[in-house]
Amino acid sequence: MDGVKLVFWHWWALGLVLAAVEVAAPGASFLWLGLAAGLVGTVLLVFPDLTWQVQFALFALLSLGAFAASRFLPRPQPGDTDEPYLNRRAEQMVGRVLVLESPIVNGRGRAVAGDSLWTVTGRDLPAGVPVRVIRADGALLHVEPSEMVSA
Repeated sequence: MDGVKLVFWHWWALGLVLAAVEVAAPGASFLWLGLAAGLVGTVLLVFPDLTWQVQFALFALLSLGAFAASRFLPRPQPGDTDEPYLNRRAEQMVGRVLVLESPIVNGRGRAVAGDSLWTVTGRDLPAGVPVRVIRADGALLHVEPSEMVSA
């Protein structure tokens, strides 16, 4: 590499290419490598006679420093929402009163919620009894009688 002299714009071009790769593959951390390359180019503006070995060593150190610094940057936290159960249909059912479409036998039955049938679990009850959903495990709803049923 004795015949090739790296100048500042080589490093800036590399920084732009790495930033473009980050745009194409977000989260892959090429942004930090691009930042390090841009900084090496800026250092070369001030010290244009640095050898390529020193430039690559500086690039390596700045890359490691940029990666380390990125770990301390604040990450956005998911905020509160007015729809906390959006896309969590079973959890939306907690507290609702449903009507048993089929009896709960041996702890399992089916209940109607709108135009859907849900598998429910609870104590054995006859069909047609209103039940209250007390919790959800995946698509399985745990229910209890919503009114006292004489058995």
